[in-house]
Amino acid sequence: REDIESKCRKVLTYKYVLGLKKKSYVQLSGLEQRINSPQTRDLVRRLNLAAITVLNNKNHILPLHTDKEQTIALLEVGDPGETDALAKQLSRYTSLARFSLRANQTKEENQRLRDSLSTYKRIIVAVSEQRLAPYQPFFAKFVPESPAIYLFFTPGKMMLQIQRAVAHASAVVLGHSYSSDVQRQVADVLFAKASADGQLSASLGELFPTGAGVTITPKTPLHFVPEEYGLSSAHLKRIDSIALDGIHQGAYPGCQVVVLKNGHIMFDKAFGTYTGKGSPRVESTNIYDLASLSKTTGTLLAIMKLYDKGRFNLTDKISDHLPFLQRTDKKDITIQEILYHQSGLPSWIPFYQEAIDKDSYDGRLFSARKDIHHPVQIGTTTWANPKFKFKSEYISPVKTGDYTVQICDSLWLNRSFRKVIEEKIAEAPLKQKRYVYSDVGFILLGMLVEQLAGMPMEAYLQREFYEPMGLEHTGYLPLRRFAKSEIVPSNKDRFLRKETLQGFVHDEASAFFGGLAGNAGLFSTARDVARVYQMLLNGGEIDGQRYLSKETCQLFTTETSKISRRGLGFDKPDADDPKKGNCAPAAPAEVYGHTGFTGTCAWVDPVNELVYVFLSNRIYPDVTNRKLNQLHIRERIQGAIYDAMKKK
Repeated sequence: REDIESKCRKVLTYKYVLGLKKKSYVQLSGLEQRINSPQTRDLVRRLNLAAITVLNNKNHILPLHTDKEQTIALLEVGDPGETDALAKQLSRYTSLARFSLRANQTKEENQRLRDSLSTYKRIIVAVSEQRLAPYQPFFAKFVPESPAIYLFFTPGKMMLQIQRAVAHASAVVLGHSYSSDVQRQVADVLFAKASADGQLSASLGELFPTGAGVTITPKTPLHFVPEEYGLSSAHLKRIDSIALDGIHQGAYPGCQVVVLKNGHIMFDKAFGTYTGKGSPRVESTNIYDLASLSKTTGTLLAIMKLYDKGRFNLTDKISDHLPFLQRTDKKDITIQEILYHQSGLPSWIPFYQEAIDKDSYDGRLFSARKDIHHPVQIGTTTWANPKFKFKSEYISPVKTGDYTVQICDSLWLNRSFRKVIEEKIAEAPLKQKRYVYSDVGFILLGMLVEQLAGMPMEAYLQREFYEPMGLEHTGYLPLRRFAKSEIVPSNKDRFLRKETLQGFVHDEASAFFGGLAGNAGLFSTARDVARVYQMLLNGGEIDGQRYLSKETCQLFTTETSKISRRGLGFDKPDADDPKKGNCAPAAPAEVYGHTGFTGTCAWVDPVNELVYVFLSNRIYPDVTNRKLNQLHIRERIQGAIYDAMKKK
């Protein structure tokens, strides 16, 4: 008894010290948004997906093949409209004929329905109704010759009411709930666009024992014999030696390379390690910081989508959509000028300097040479003093109050800093309208997307592209969805953030947007990136689903500036001097794509129907490592692809 009382006193003491004896009140305003946060929704989505159970899979009927030519019958058992989300998602992958089974149909109606279904080679039965007694007369005689796949969006025990029909099913999938998200996920599982490895926690009569469950793994693109598509396997192996040469010479610790020809994978390999000897090996599913490749794999996709929807014209002044620019020298800049990088905007603005306390360090923050006060090299001829402090009005070591924008593991930015960024952009002098590659321009395009889409750019991209395209490893703020161990470190930041950046964007400007800026911040794998550019090569379509109109794709991927090699957001080869561009000399003028500071690139060749992606972390540990460029690794790999076409 004394022991219990002692422990109770200890608990009460801690409650008093922590202030828990005070009555706390819940702030009701914004409660729904706080509870239903993106992290919460993602957790619910992942839990729902983990619960999906494929109970059997006779003759490996699953996964189904994406085929718009073959129509699949969908029989919906339940209230009208309850499985609309399922039908819509299935329609992304196949042609669909929908049938509805009503309760207490006559014998004649049941037979006509059975006869209609018998003409299809595949039948999906979607059950959202829990009381199946009124439907038993239909199922008692429903034993089709074609494979039937039963989907239950109900508790599992409900299938026992139509046990005989289920016993003859080719596949049975238990979704547990008829929520729209679960329906979409089940549809994805059927076509191996999502994984399913759930197991039954309790037996279902004699149908399925405890632990029943078949694993469905997402489809990875099939590898094809390169010779079938006009490439030499032997010469493609040069990619291995070039990639490994880069590792041996210290250009980067590891990398991923993907090559597609006519939509099929010709080459897909990962090389090296995360950070060097003793660190994990790079796998094809590991995630890289794309740096400026985010511009065309993220921001530009959103811009193209909004253009498709008629939300703006290329000749629009950006100040018409971003009011903070209206009374500045930037009021007449057009969206087209920004896309061409010829708006007169500066290349970049060091926003972070506004957060640094200028009285917290001796001398200057930067120096042209290394000395006792400037030991950290951050550029070819720039050394920095890391012994500074941030202004407490802008930076906090913990998340609290208005300090909600995370810069790295240990720093949180006050959300009011967004106003400071806008002021710095507005104040920056506008220069002559000639070609100057500008991060600032794409930062403004990111703001434009937010304004026109009415939501954060990352949410818009996730909804319009990444999620429906099945790009599970692509997105901003990857630590919200992935373990840090799945993300390749990009840099040891010894100056600004003073930590290894792993899952936080390296780019300083994007970091002060919390990693959600138009110039950088996207993370992905080479496989996912290749899928994005294959969609563009296809004219805005992939797997039978259209994401952009052909006309918009044609415009953005073919137009070129009159004063530079740049396209509308895309980089291109330099027609006058191939050595000045970022492509192999053999790349035709029609090629488009982009590169990234962390050591990334993606190039599309519409003439030869090629997609080439290279991802690395060449700035680990040091941003001054220029060996990737000096050795021309990316260009040499691209050149090897063209050589393989010549020597097939």
